[in-house]
Amino acid sequence: MSDQHSAAPPHHFETLAIHAGQPADAATGAVVTPIYQVSTYKQDGVGGLRGGYEYSRSANPTRTALEQNLAALEGGSRGLAFASGLAAEDCLLRTLLVPGDHVVIPNDAYGGTFRLFAKVVERWGVQWTVADTSDPAAVRQALQPRTKVIWVETPSNPLLGISDIAALAEVARGAGAKLVVDNTFASPYLQQPLALGADVVVHSTTKYMGGHSDVVGGALITADAGLGDEIAYHQNAMGAVAGPFDAWLVMRGIKTLSVRMDRHSENAERIAEMLATHPRVTQVYYPGLPEHPGHKVAAAQMRTFGGMISFRVEGGETAAVEVCNRAELFTLGESLGGVESLIEHPGRMTHASVAGSALEVPADLVRLSVGIEAVSDLLADLQQALG
Repeated sequence: MSDQHSAAPPHHFETLAIHAGQPADAATGAVVTPIYQVSTYKQDGVGGLRGGYEYSRSANPTRTALEQNLAALEGGSRGLAFASGLAAEDCLLRTLLVPGDHVVIPNDAYGGTFRLFAKVVERWGVQWTVADTSDPAAVRQALQPRTKVIWVETPSNPLLGISDIAALAEVARGAGAKLVVDNTFASPYLQQPLALGADVVVHSTTKYMGGHSDVVGGALITADAGLGDEIAYHQNAMGAVAGPFDAWLVMRGIKTLSVRMDRHSENAERIAEMLATHPRVTQVYYPGLPEHPGHKVAAAQMRTFGGMISFRVEGGETAAVEVCNRAELFTLGESLGGVESLIEHPGRMTHASVAGSALEVPADLVRLSVGIEAVSDLLADLQQALG
């Protein structure tokens, strides 16, 4: 009999979410990673670091646990945790780009991402072009000789556009560019961009990863370990890292990510179906609806269709604002991905920065972040809000 043991099968997502990067504490046996609320570490002689820790901007054990967990969930080589999603995006762009480079960005993107490109990155000599990322041919046409990054959100914010990640990965490889996918709306439970050919995944961990509207954070996960090392150098040099308590809160949220995403998706599908037949609703944006132009691609690359819905209201901007104001159980507020349901008017709130640009959103648009409450209560609230 051979004394060699067969390799253990890889753990499922739900198991990784709870255990990856988080063994029981060696000193006490604590089953939850401690919050290492510390700035500096005793060295065993000059340069003798315990576990590689010297200063918490460079590394912190709580943040390390989160970063290892993120890498495992996305199937990546390296995970890095930041103070916010935009801090993660900024660090990535300054790692990948130099003055004179070019980026292709979506024609439907989060307003903060657009503001970062249009008002910050452009000032240090990086050019950008808008393209419909749901159409690989349009992205290919937008390429320039110095295109270094193709930036994608799928599903997108706020119009829930779907981009074919595998197809865009081929476009990026052909151009010698990196494909960056903002996976915030889907979470790694619903979608795995690195497995489909993306180079880097971006998250606002504030949203579904944290899941409880009590933390702000961001993350990058890379397919290539070398690129991860480059980003880690810039992360330390620039300093916008996740603090230990924030990292701990995100880890706590991730443990229930799978069960929450299942309920978010179930509730959203029911609400999208109701909205699609409501006489005051003129259009519904939800990739789970068969009539959505990206439905087939979403069904192929996502586990389910997520908890985000946008819709347009008969009566224009005034009517859309009134719906937001009349909602009671749906809380009027920015952000998304928490256990509680939120409603907002993108044109005046999250996407005000894109007004007058190619990314301007319809004035009659309402966006929902569908929570995990009883769906019958959510349906009743929307029906009364629609009047």
